[in-house]
Amino acid sequence: MLNQQELAAEAGRVAAAQATPGMSSTEKDELLELAMMKLLDKGVAPPFFGRVAQMANGGPTGGGGRYLMHEEPRLPAMPEKPTLIDFFERRFLINKRGGNHLLQSAALARRNGLPDKLVLACLLHDVAVVAHVRTDHGYYGAQLVEPYVDEETVFAIRYHQALRFYPDAEYKYEYPDLYTRSFGEEYRPPAYVREAYDYARGHKWYASARLVTCNDLYSFDPNVKVEIREFEDIIGRTFKTPKEGLGFDGSPVAHMWRSIIWPNNFL
Repeated sequence: MLNQQELAAEAGRVAAAQATPGMSSTEKDELLELAMMKLLDKGVAPPFFGRVAQMANGGPTGGGGRYLMHEEPRLPAMPEKPTLIDFFERRFLINKRGGNHLLQSAALARRNGLPDKLVLACLLHDVAVVAHVRTDHGYYGAQLVEPYVDEETVFAIRYHQALRFYPDAEYKYEYPDLYTRSFGEEYRPPAYVREAYDYARGHKWYASARLVTCNDLYSFDPNVKVEIREFEDIIGRTFKTPKEGLGFDGSPVAHMWRSIIWPNNFL
């Protein structure tokens, strides 16, 4: 079992070995994050794809053979009205695609005395990485949770992605050594990331987004065990779970949550 330092070093070696001349900063960033996620996946994750079945004419839905989604049998079934905790327990943590990283970051934020809304931001800051995409994950993650959390939490999740590339001595945040060790001093994020950083730097909620980066873990400890149920009270106070269940409330992002229930398929 790798310790934190060995895990970080191994992720850097794996990513550096896969980097190619002319590769963009964004592509290098994705390589590094993917390497770290894979090293945390000690077990074999269930395949992330679902099944479809065609309803015959005159079936429950009518419509002459509409395709409907079915639960993937290798994944735990979701309840009729799923909550955020259900998604953690039955999707994010089962597949180990960063779920443990989210729990560890939130636990660190709680130990550091952050307010509930920022502990929640740390718990959800990489939710897009776990559920959908790695590229521009701050923006995707912010959209995914926007109907259910307050504006400051959304801002913190959205802009942590840009802020992580820029040090801030006031908050004792340094440029991650892992990036430098893996790709060298010349590593620079794209221009649009710099623009996002400049915007966030002058915003009233800059500190909130910065604190997410300060509690983001670039070296994860596979031996640390944190349970999602430890955050049940915080989620209850800060996450507006729809009575219909996530994915079924008619919000603009409901279809995104449903696509997590039935992976890689659409209703």
